Amino acid sequence: MLQSPSVIAIIVLAFHAVGVVAALHAVMTVRTAPGAIAWAGSLVMMPYFTLVPYLIFGRSTFAGYVDARRFNDDRLREIRHGMTPREREARSACVVHAPAQACMRALPRLTGMPCLANNDVRLLINGEQTFEAIFAAMARATQVLIVQFFIVHDDALGQRLQALMCERAQAGVKVYFLFDRIGCHALPRRYVRTLLDAGVDARAFSTHRGFVNRFQLNFRNHRKLVIVDGSEAFVGGHNVGVEYLGQRPPLAPWRDTHIALRGSAVLDLQMAFAEDWYWAAREVPHLLMPPPAAGGRMTCQVVPSGPADAQETCSLFFVEAIQSARRRLWITSPYFVPDEAVFAVLRLAVLRGVDVRILIPARPDHLVVYAASTLYAYQAVAAGIKLYRYQPGFLHQKVILIDDEAAAVGTANLDNRSFRLNFELMVMTADKGFAADVAAMLEADFAQARHVGLDEYLSAPAPLRVAMHVAKLFAPIL
Repeated sequence: MLQSPSVIAIIVLAFHAVGVVAALHAVMTVRTAPGAIAWAGSLVMMPYFTLVPYLIFGRSTFAGYVDARRFNDDRLREIRHGMTPREREARSACVVHAPAQACMRALPRLTGMPCLANNDVRLLINGEQTFEAIFAAMARATQVLIVQFFIVHDDALGQRLQALMCERAQAGVKVYFLFDRIGCHALPRRYVRTLLDAGVDARAFSTHRGFVNRFQLNFRNHRKLVIVDGSEAFVGGHNVGVEYLGQRPPLAPWRDTHIALRGSAVLDLQMAFAEDWYWAAREVPHLLMPPPAAGGRMTCQVVPSGPADAQETCSLFFVEAIQSARRRLWITSPYFVPDEAVFAVLRLAVLRGVDVRILIPARPDHLVVYAASTLYAYQAVAAGIKLYRYQPGFLHQKVILIDDEAAAVGTANLDNRSFRLNFELMVMTADKGFAADVAAMLEADFAQARHVGLDEYLSAPAPLRVAMHVAKLFAPIL
């Protein structure tokens, strides 16, 4: 019966009808015009090949997460109502209504979070320093411990993290552990079961919750965040695994950066976590007002971003940071696959006479992304941007330095995945001393890097250049 011409015709017609409906959906929802044209055309002409990929990769917005954001606004109001008059006054006193730094002026309205003074931020360079600081702080937790990572491995480092969470939970601390389901696909169930048995509230952040998101496998929660008793937070590029300590060739030594933060901005980091936790658990996490940071003099802006945002927060954050630079703009990222808007403001910064430098890895961890990055690097060098490849090992840090006054550290890469598909978290810090520390760190990195010239692309074999251009076609989902 299935071989009957009429049945085959009905099936083909049904595919095309569904393809037309999906194409209309793409026209209405895909954020970029080239993406909408590509999806709509392929869905109309070849629906039998493109319907399933569209279900998986087509959507650029994350249905349902807006409920978590609405909850978060309500929760913030509850926290404010529960504050003592002194706490409300202290919180209000920290709000910077008109930041002096151009790179921070649009961010409060972009993120819905205030720019806050009275913070103390310090750099944590590479894995040993980062995890020693994180584990020492976790061991001091007495009330609430928040642990969130994109990737956790069941190796020596992951087991140390597990043991600390279990020990704190058994000591009466409320421990929240949130991990990305796809990033932690290799994490054994027994790892999580051990945590649950010890009293840790462990949840997976799954991006295909609900019918609308059922087939969505392309979104990731890429945030890495640890908060201890609402007073000290850690944000940056490190996931949990011995490779982040530089113990796993061929990418060793691993180059990464975290920050430790105390002060008023820790509450906003808790609020960013609360959105994720509410999505995963449908319950309210316990949040604490941060105490004043002793000697805190730095102004911070927390920048959470993701596919549930009304605007493309991450991309606009990079645009704002780049266009505000007047003398110096240094960026490090493991991937260099910018969208048109970010690439345009990078070129304009060069035309303004800004010292624009971008540091990327010399070793690939994802071959397709590396190929696309190499082509973008060639185009950037042709536009006058100074490109460098870090030589000692794999570079994974996500850092932006703007002039001598501000720097951002966090989880967002300079690529379309971070701009549109991942949930990311950056912290912009305005302080000349902190900017000087970041500059010194990056100068040491540039000293171990090779300058990229036009020849890297031009001297490549023709098949490899073709592969780079093919890889670039996949930039929206890399």
